[in-house]
Amino acid sequence: MKKIVTRISQRFTNMFLELYRVHLFILKFFKEAFTAPFEGREVLRQCYQVGYRSLALISLTGFITGIVFTKQSRPSLAEFGATSWLPSLVGIAMLRTLAPLLTALISAGKVGSSIGAELGSMKVTEQIDAMEVSATNPFSYLVVTRVLATSITIPILTFYTAFVALLGAFVNVSTNESTSFSAFVQSFLESITFLDITASTIKAIVFGFTIGMVGCYQGFHSSKGTEGVGKAANSAVVVGMFLVFIEEVIATQITFLFRT
Repeated sequence: MKKIVTRISQRFTNMFLELYRVHLFILKFFKEAFTAPFEGREVLRQCYQVGYRSLALISLTGFITGIVFTKQSRPSLAEFGATSWLPSLVGIAMLRTLAPLLTALISAGKVGSSIGAELGSMKVTEQIDAMEVSATNPFSYLVVTRVLATSITIPILTFYTAFVALLGAFVNVSTNESTSFSAFVQSFLESITFLDITASTIKAIVFGFTIGMVGCYQGFHSSKGTEGVGKAANSAVVVGMFLVFIEEVIATQITFLFRT
């Protein structure tokens, strides 16, 4: 019994220590983000890397999601003779929830794992220590630039995902209802409010910040050896996706309060 209590106590201690380290890591990010020198060129390079790594998969997934969502929604609306509401339904669903969430999950898998593995490999091969010796701030150059890049790029990718998904939805609607593109766009725009766009943008920024921060934290604190690099990449994906879902639930509740 004493051993069980000791183990539980140790686990809680380790959990609080981990939360403390995460807290310090986030505070250090905000400190370094507003401290010169600023790595603007590296931020732009990381933005390109984040977009490049995710663009193809997001394009394919978004287009297919638009087609499938429209196809699955049609029978339910057809029962009430409301198939003309399909553009509005797809637009609301994509912009409010599916586009930010889909983009974040894909980015967590592609970008988060890549950041975790890259920084973990640099940690194992002592490249980060070498940067400190050469009077370069590794946190500013490696962490701040990547977190800023994900926070900037993922909102852009979110609206791109919504656009591609709407193209897929239009293909399906046009094939079945012979709806013109102008009528489709008009019906979609009538259902979108400024609150929808603002909420999606804020959510995408938070998702991007979370994915970048988790990937950098796992990579920066990876253990020695190749096994540690693999664990860092895997943890970046799992923890990133878990936090994205938690944030989605919280954001949905907050947005609902503003709508009522």
